Amino acid sequence: MPTVIQYLLDRLKQLGIRDIFGVPGDFAFPINNAICDDKELRWIGCCNELNAAYAADGYARIKGMSALSTTFGVGELSTLCGIAGSYAEYDLVFHIVGMPKMQAQKRHDILHHSLGDGESTVFMEMAAPVVCASTVLTPENCVQEVERVIETALENRRPVYIAVPNDYVNADISSFTAPKETPVKSDPATLEEVVSIIEGKLSNAKQACIMPGFLVDRFGLKDLTMAVINASGLPYVTMALDKSVLDETNPSYLGLYMGQLINPEIREFVESCDCILAIGTIPSDVNMGMFTAKLDKSRIINIMPSSVHIGRTDYINVKMLDVLEELTRRLNKRTDIRGPVARRPAIPRVNAKDPITADYLYSKYAEFFKPDDIIMADSTSSFYGLLPLPLPKGAKFQNQILWGAIGWATPASFGTALAVPDRRVILITGEGSHQMTVQEISQFYRYGLKPIIFVLNNHGYLIEKMLSKKLDYCYNDIAQWEYYKLPEVLGCNDWITRKVTTCEDLDKVMRELNNAKKGAYIEVVTPKLSAPPLMETIHKNL
Repeated sequence: MPTVIQYLLDRLKQLGIRDIFGVPGDFAFPINNAICDDKELRWIGCCNELNAAYAADGYARIKGMSALSTTFGVGELSTLCGIAGSYAEYDLVFHIVGMPKMQAQKRHDILHHSLGDGESTVFMEMAAPVVCASTVLTPENCVQEVERVIETALENRRPVYIAVPNDYVNADISSFTAPKETPVKSDPATLEEVVSIIEGKLSNAKQACIMPGFLVDRFGLKDLTMAVINASGLPYVTMALDKSVLDETNPSYLGLYMGQLINPEIREFVESCDCILAIGTIPSDVNMGMFTAKLDKSRIINIMPSSVHIGRTDYINVKMLDVLEELTRRLNKRTDIRGPVARRPAIPRVNAKDPITADYLYSKYAEFFKPDDIIMADSTSSFYGLLPLPLPKGAKFQNQILWGAIGWATPASFGTALAVPDRRVILITGEGSHQMTVQEISQFYRYGLKPIIFVLNNHGYLIEKMLSKKLDYCYNDIAQWEYYKLPEVLGCNDWITRKVTTCEDLDKVMRELNNAKKGAYIEVVTPKLSAPPLMETIHKNL
């Protein structure tokens, strides 16, 4: 019989996991030891537990899932913001927590890392709303519980919580009875009804479009979604959370729809459609253009992972996979509907010694991006500057704008780079969010990674200023650092580090980075209130 931890780690390896992020702790030492002793696994030590959770989130977006190990109490609570973000944005993270010995728990001993009340399950209860399953493993339930939480995680693509008491980690399991697999399928009658309605609405619509969302990526259905678009012959648009979910160079792609905030020609086309087929989209405030979108719910079909919403009617027990497969076979191809294409932002005319404005910066980013780049952006003004930019073939734009925890992008970029070390990972962050999680820069160098990092220094939380009625509240000011010097302090030897303040400086460093074979860290200084046009539009609307 394997031990409890051997069984758990073997199952994670069977799922394809080879890296486990975390921070060690005494209650988790036996788990940490088992990971380090396993020649097929790699322990990825992070600077703190929150950063580890963000890194695991970034890794999961590329690999489909990830694993995270922390200790009881202080460790697991430090990850909670990151785990909540993974839950909100459907990123599957296996969170393994080392608990105190079971005998100590039963005696209600008062232990360190606790609240001093002798209760050991309170932290698992705190995590319950932001995981789709949780368990405490024992030698008796190990196999059954591991299989249950794995099945639930794969079905929902969301985090799970797996606690292992310290004295059970290396105990032999006493039962090898695994639960029978019960694949979840669509109700056949509901599936037929839904597909027939969708087929009819798309065939009879005078004007229609498709709106793919980020959930098609999280559930591994991008190719099938593209097959539905090809079968329909319809154009497609994306909303803010969903940028780059499908290739933006495809002739059927029109551009970004974000209500009244951007691309008026696309807004007019989308809002005049008598049928919109959304696939895995979430009608959040940002996606709906801060609720400036004027979409008639009766005209919208939204295919979600386990349900379909047609107008004001909800159909449950029907799977996205099954619906998409049926649609690829049954849709009639339309050749009579074409939509407008969003205009590419122009590069403003500048003099070499001019300060770097937001307009100029983002137009230069558009030139700098290459096919297959992965662009990571925090929930800052940079996100809104990057949104309108068309991306080259295969490029991915990763953000966390639904959960919106600033500071996510720096460690998430680390996790992403670990997942695909051969691809160019570009981190674009603001100095305010960067200050929250900047320690993780050291991990890039530690693990031999070569990111390109742009830190926008505009003297404070620009996005918060633009979301406020007044632009000069003191709480949006932050301490000024010499950012471009940080890589040296954090041990990133031989990186390209620059501070650029003029258009000429920016042009020069981007030419230098085009063929860079090492990590790069660029501090970009702009005027204090130089915001991208979309951010200014949002400020005016507020």
